[in-house]
Amino acid sequence: MEVPISIISREIIKPSSPTPNHLRIHKFSRVDQINLDIAYPIILFYNSGAHKNSSSHHLKQSLSKILTHYYPFAGRVKDHFSVECDDYGVSFIEAHIATNISEALQNPHPLLLEQLMPYKPHELITTTQFNLAVQVSYFGCGGVAICVCFRHCIADAAAAANFIKSWSAVASRGDSNTDAIVKDVVFDFSSIFPPEDWSGLSITINSEEILKSSSTDIVFKRFVFDGSKMAALRETIGNRPTRFEAVFALMWKAVTSANTEGDVFVASIPVNLRRKMNPPISDQCMGNIFAVLIANWPLEETINYKDFVEKIRELSSLLNDDYIKKSFPNGWILRHMKNIDAGINDDTKSSRRRIFHISSCCGLPFYEADFGWGKPNWVTTLQAHNAGDNIFVSLADTCDGKGVEAWVAMSKQEMAKFEQDSQVIAYASFNQIA
Repeated sequence: MEVPISIISREIIKPSSPTPNHLRIHKFSRVDQINLDIAYPIILFYNSGAHKNSSSHHLKQSLSKILTHYYPFAGRVKDHFSVECDDYGVSFIEAHIATNISEALQNPHPLLLEQLMPYKPHELITTTQFNLAVQVSYFGCGGVAICVCFRHCIADAAAAANFIKSWSAVASRGDSNTDAIVKDVVFDFSSIFPPEDWSGLSITINSEEILKSSSTDIVFKRFVFDGSKMAALRETIGNRPTRFEAVFALMWKAVTSANTEGDVFVASIPVNLRRKMNPPISDQCMGNIFAVLIANWPLEETINYKDFVEKIRELSSLLNDDYIKKSFPNGWILRHMKNIDAGINDDTKSSRRRIFHISSCCGLPFYEADFGWGKPNWVTTLQAHNAGDNIFVSLADTCDGKGVEAWVAMSKQEMAKFEQDSQVIAYASFNQIA
């Protein structure tokens, strides 16, 4: 579904004050290094945006102010080890889209959403040096969509959410004292997670293959677990699962049960480490501060939802401060990535090994982003992937914070089985946003 969209203007927004010389080099941590260098888009929809001229001015002005604190976003990647914080600026695009915002909310088709982005979702950053790009799209009805595209080697989802929240706070308050809103967001995590030389590791060389245009066999769909259905699912599982645990358990069972080829699925689960460190790291800190849990559970061990949730919790409990600080600096990530790259897994040598990658933005403050027009009606991350033989799931909050939205990418054949699973039908829907 494509709708005519016209670009109104393109600008480069620089920090309102220069970055001090002693902060001009921002070092990558080991976790920053392992991320694919891709565009990570967040789109926020507002039914009643301000007049275009006034909103344009205060968005640019507030963005310039907040960049003085998040200065690596306004810099350029120097090499595989650092960012040069040279105040190069961020891309700021304004556009007019010839439809009403209700079209996007009632039928959030990926092709429509892609038109609201400065880059396509998960596009490799090869043609630009911008670490951050913004597109503000004005709908004919007066609504506004703000898409912020982050360079993933600079920030994870938690950092992205807190940047947007801080930017919106500056925009809505019109306060020149940004220190009162945000501080201490840039930290040298290379001291905790020292960088490594990844040369010779083919998984980094082949990154582009992962992100080539999806074939026609890949389907990308959105499933909604509203608040009431989510409460019912959690009650059915028992043992008070989180929303993430409940949806993950349901999807894992639906996917593995539908598999008739004898494939072995390995779950890949990114986990935010900010509050697992001692002392905890501020939620506002930018960077990639997460670990990826890898789980390989035989189907017969996870056929029961409750047992599955217990296994997730047991695995997650390993990620405490002591484990993180002992394992990460000693090359654990590099050894783990090499094992994935080499396909080392004694249990799967005779079977096709596939990745079930599930990430979650649930609980992050995207819906707190008030630029002066109220809180957003809908926020989507639209993490579109070329799934290939693998399966990608991206979870986010519903606007009331009680349910979960899931974007799912898998083959046409598997999607046909997945969406007919009795539990998926019982708890998920294709409800419109508003």
